[in-house]
Amino acid sequence: MKILLAIDGSDFSEVAINELKKMTLSSNSEIHIINVYELPKTTGLGLHTMGGKIGNYIEEIKSNAQKLGNKIVSEAFDKIKAENKALTITTSVVSGLPKSTINEKAEDWGADLIVVGSQGHGAFSRLVLGSVSQYLTTNAKCSVLIARDRNKK
Repeated sequence: MKILLAIDGSDFSEVAINELKKMTLSSNSEIHIINVYELPKTTGLGLHTMGGKIGNYIEEIKSNAQKLGNKIVSEAFDKIKAENKALTITTSVVSGLPKSTINEKAEDWGADLIVVGSQGHGAFSRLVLGSVSQYLTTNAKCSVLIARDRNKK
């Protein structure tokens, strides 16, 4: 079984990691842990105040997002591997729109299951921001597990 675990370092992602750790998986199961960061949209308005060093600013944002993403997937890798050392686990940190990038990765990799945490947004937030889990349940070609914290109301 090929499982794509999409995490962002939030408490909701921790719930997804813990849900995956509870699963009984065969030793030939593969897990790919992905973190997708979205770069801020920049326009020409107001950028002149940054002293013309926009390229450096954007590169610094990318570098910091990559470092944070690497830390997030590395910690998840360690937690899951500690539960089952026989599992094949790979990781990636990529830039893009999270919901579509996760879906594309799952399709390209041939995932059997996508595991994500629930963001817990209300209806208005989902309307404005869009929900990664909602998008995946609608568009993914494989099964999607949305992990929820049973203790939260």
